[in-house]
Amino acid sequence: MTQDIRSEDDMSALMQRISAFLRSPKGQQLVDRGRRELAKPANQARLKQAASKLSGRRR
Repeated sequence: MTQDIRSEDDMSALMQRISAFLRSPKGQQLVDRGRRELAKPANQARLKQAASKLSGRRR
């Protein structure tokens, strides 16, 4: 039981660190770059193809 509580605390700490990074200037640059890349039609096609492959594996 203490192991479960510890893993929840670790996960909470990790989420806090990720949130803090995303609010930082460096994190904002990364988010902006990701948005620019996702706006490109070629990358959207790649994502759709990858999603269809992943959904096809479940069946």
